[in-house]
Amino acid sequence: MNFALDEYKERLEKVKASMKERGFETIVVSDPSNMHWLTGYDGWSFYVHQGLVVSLSLKEPIWWGRGMDGNGAKLTTCLSDDSIRPYQDDYVQNPLKHPMSFVAQILRDNGLEKTVVACEQDNYWYTAKCQDTLTKELGQAPLDATGLVNWRRIIKSEAEIDFLKKAAVVCRGVMDAAIDNIRPGKMERAAAAEVYKACLNGQNGVSGDHPAIFPIMPTNQRTTCAHLGWDPNREYENGDLVLLELCGVHQRYHCPLSRTVFLGQPPEKLRHVEKAVLDGVEKVLSFIKPGVLAEEVEARWREATAPYGVVKPSRLGYSIGASYVPDWGERTISLRPGDKTVLAPNMALHIMPGIWEDDLGFESSEPILVTQNGCQPLMDYPRGIITPK
Repeated sequence: MNFALDEYKERLEKVKASMKERGFETIVVSDPSNMHWLTGYDGWSFYVHQGLVVSLSLKEPIWWGRGMDGNGAKLTTCLSDDSIRPYQDDYVQNPLKHPMSFVAQILRDNGLEKTVVACEQDNYWYTAKCQDTLTKELGQAPLDATGLVNWRRIIKSEAEIDFLKKAAVVCRGVMDAAIDNIRPGKMERAAAAEVYKACLNGQNGVSGDHPAIFPIMPTNQRTTCAHLGWDPNREYENGDLVLLELCGVHQRYHCPLSRTVFLGQPPEKLRHVEKAVLDGVEKVLSFIKPGVLAEEVEARWREATAPYGVVKPSRLGYSIGASYVPDWGERTISLRPGDKTVLAPNMALHIMPGIWEDDLGFESSEPILVTQNGCQPLMDYPRGIITPK
């Protein structure tokens, strides 16, 4: 485990406080990021059903998962061996037998089957079959605890902030590796390979890790779309536009960064979009401070960029922290109209003003920490269009 035992205990108490507020006596946690945050569990085992049972009447969570992953839970979590409950392998991908039946038995073994049970129903790891099985086993449908744990994660501890700052060190090396390898005549896949190498190697004595999202490195027409990767069969050429949405990771904590590269002289329209975005980012960063609402940050962005005619219909940013595939966001704060989250010190956000138009794209983002008086970028990296020589 990466944190002191007292920090894990404090996190558990925060979750239990939220459970009491919502009337839940027991929750089943299936989000691997939440499992990691609550117990330290760290394994590539989320392709099968796994999770935690957290109850107001239990001293610590119960980890449940595939039998072969039980020793991993013993090695990586803060839990006692008695709280680790692996299931037999015939529960794995068996149409006649489901792991949620095993979870129901855990509830019965601990006298929790008649408590108010809730599950993280809207995430990547909890399926309709999970809900159906638990409903049949318990005789009543579990309630929805989606986001309960996630929202307790938005204020970072000092130890978490240290990990985020180390992830930023790794991110600098990752971005440098990408830019150093985007050259005419070089295969796009070769540049992507160097990015992966930098992700894992880290930088300046800080270890790296695999990112929750693959390196987003589209060129030219592909920059008009969010979330496309590199072309494995193409070489870079003079006149190429390249978007980079990359990330440094340290102990599962993610520091993402986006930048725009152009091989040659950038066209006038791209420079226009650049000016709008950089002006907007500067005004947003000077506006952010404790007490402002998430939606007010996005409104300040629209106010700043409106004179340029540059429109961003998607959200401006989101909360970041510890994460696993397929997303490095925390799935909580979204900087957009209607999000009335009050910003507070030690929140970590990715200000991500990506622009994707019909003929080109532009990205220049900033990962930040909200401070006592404003905000602090986690990185100091040139924001404008990068033109390698």
